[in-house]
Amino acid sequence: MSAIDELTAELARLPGIGRKTATRLTYFLLKQPPDAVRRLAQTIQAVTERVRPCSTCGNLGETDPCAICTDPKRDPSTVCVVEEASDIGAIERTGEYRGLYHVLGGFLSPLDGVGPEDLRVDTLLSRLANGSEVTEVIVATNPSMEGEVTATYLREVLAPLSVLVTRIALGLPVGGDLEYADGVTIARALAARREMVD
Repeated sequence: MSAIDELTAELARLPGIGRKTATRLTYFLLKQPPDAVRRLAQTIQAVTERVRPCSTCGNLGETDPCAICTDPKRDPSTVCVVEEASDIGAIERTGEYRGLYHVLGGFLSPLDGVGPEDLRVDTLLSRLANGSEVTEVIVATNPSMEGEVTATYLREVLAPLSVLVTRIALGLPVGGDLEYADGVTIARALAARREMVD
């Protein structure tokens, strides 16, 4: 396999990048000055070496605990549960939420063999135990079938705890991802969250 084919194959593995786009990106990179391509490669390497998940919330950052968990201006009584670390950025861009986060690392999908033990549910329960300040857990999983199944499961496992469990309101399109939603839509969904009931 040629170097061009190898790079195209690697780029095609990225989410949302098909073979045709990967080929275009490969040829774009080949037209760039070598220094620009080296900087890109060095930046990718630096990210893989310096960025790691926060041991508290699961967010990605260069410190552990992350900047959000250590920010004294954040409200420690509220934890927003999201599927992926990228969802935090979408919520933060709204400027409407000042609490803490918890990243599950995915969603429940029994058909794909993803159960509660594959997500960071145990670490969430640990955070809420032992004299925790948390009084509200906002479930902000995506409004997809898997996201709804995950939200229902979380409501059930959090029910015995003395915390209010709310779900972000609809306003996000069903089947959409938080990562791609605009700030106004996310802000309205957060503001109109509701208690999760049977």
